[in-house]
Amino acid sequence: MLKPYQLKIPVEDKLIKEIAKLANENGYQIYIVGGFVRDKLLNKKRTDYDLSVIGDAIELAKIIAKKYKTKPVLYPRFRTAMIPIGDQKIELVGTRKEIYDPSSRKPIVYDAPLIDDLKRRDFTINAMAINLNGDNYGDLIDLFNGIDDLQKRLIRTPLEPENTFNDDPLRMLRAIRFASQLDFSIDENTLNAISKMAERIKIISQERITDEFMKIIGSDNPAFGIDLLHRTGLLAFIFPEIDKLEGIEIVYEGDIGIGHKDVFRHTLMVLDNVSKMTNNLWLRFAALVHDIAKPKTKKYIDGIGWTFHGHEEIGARWMEKIFRRMKLPLEKLDYVQRLVRLHQRPMALVDDKITDSAIRRLAFEAGDALEDLFTLCKADITTKNPNLSKKYLSNYEKVTRKVIEVQEKDKLREFQSPVRGEEIMQICNLEPSKAVGFIKKSIEEAILDGIIPNDYEAAKRYMLEHLDEWMKIIEANSLQNIRSYHKPK
Repeated sequence: MLKPYQLKIPVEDKLIKEIAKLANENGYQIYIVGGFVRDKLLNKKRTDYDLSVIGDAIELAKIIAKKYKTKPVLYPRFRTAMIPIGDQKIELVGTRKEIYDPSSRKPIVYDAPLIDDLKRRDFTINAMAINLNGDNYGDLIDLFNGIDDLQKRLIRTPLEPENTFNDDPLRMLRAIRFASQLDFSIDENTLNAISKMAERIKIISQERITDEFMKIIGSDNPAFGIDLLHRTGLLAFIFPEIDKLEGIEIVYEGDIGIGHKDVFRHTLMVLDNVSKMTNNLWLRFAALVHDIAKPKTKKYIDGIGWTFHGHEEIGARWMEKIFRRMKLPLEKLDYVQRLVRLHQRPMALVDDKITDSAIRRLAFEAGDALEDLFTLCKADITTKNPNLSKKYLSNYEKVTRKVIEVQEKDKLREFQSPVRGEEIMQICNLEPSKAVGFIKKSIEEAILDGIIPNDYEAAKRYMLEHLDEWMKIIEANSLQNIRSYHKPK
């Protein structure tokens, strides 16, 4: 007989009460488990519920779905079902134990009592249950002192950590994710087991790894999480380019003399700074990777010292490979590339002699990521010298004002070639081809260089004046797909 913790947890959710009543009427014992219990004790709200069922969870799911006129998603092999009800999700799982082959993440599933079901869970704070049956409704079942660990703000496995992580190595990553999200520490034995078993993460699918990794980036303490990944050895398998930043030092000179910055520690500080300014997940990711190519580009030059010339461009080029390897959404690739490529450009525009053309080019290349670029640049100030920090922030404000002035003057916020591709094809008798893009880009370059204003008539006139010259270039480079070309009158 499972003993309660001597604590009743009020579960007043109407939907849960109705489902519990329906389960009891049909002879099922049912318990709410896992994240709901944890978050209930932490006073956090959630709209998804995990319910453990003594009996056939698939059949109970069909009964519940019929009552609420919805369609359940059934996974008979795992004795699991998910029932969407309005904007809430109910997951039903038959109480079970799982046996894993060491080389696989596909378990063999057996029926088991609730105690075995709770043993197989990842952490003590997720291994509590609330009884939803009859007179015992609301009784907390806590076999592994999860409520004590919540109070201690501690992540700990219910069984020996090697056993828990051997069953599912992703739990090592989840331990760090929960620590980052909840601002908890990880039990020493658990942390040591992660370090010992880090290489086992290689058997987990990239999709599952990336999902947990991005939850760390989106947490309240992403730098803390990345540091834990590095200290345990997981980062070397998950994101080796970031792991290799440690030991790469930036040597700088400032008002307090010569100092050093480890690039990995600097990156964590930038990520921490950005996370205090925004919840934008991809801006945070850009902060993590902004200096990723510094180890590749580190070079000593006599009279100058260590340099990292071109690290921003190489880092931007690496992004596609990284996005594909980590199975990140490719629609976010261009945004991250722009931020990495441009993150040092604003500081180069501080000089009063900088032309409007240079400002235009920055605004044009950054596009709708311009404001985020300045956020990243400000986060990139990690000097501990308050005078330097103040000076750098002042410089960025100066560049920001310059950009706004030029944008307003040149109508750059809606900038693109005033002469559109369709009109270029019609005037030049061109089919869709690289030639159209070349002409369009030539017009845009003239606007960015300040040769012509951002105006349709001026742009069209400039195009007609230079068309013969451009067509010779197009023909020489075999870019055209021309039906027949005659210079327009």
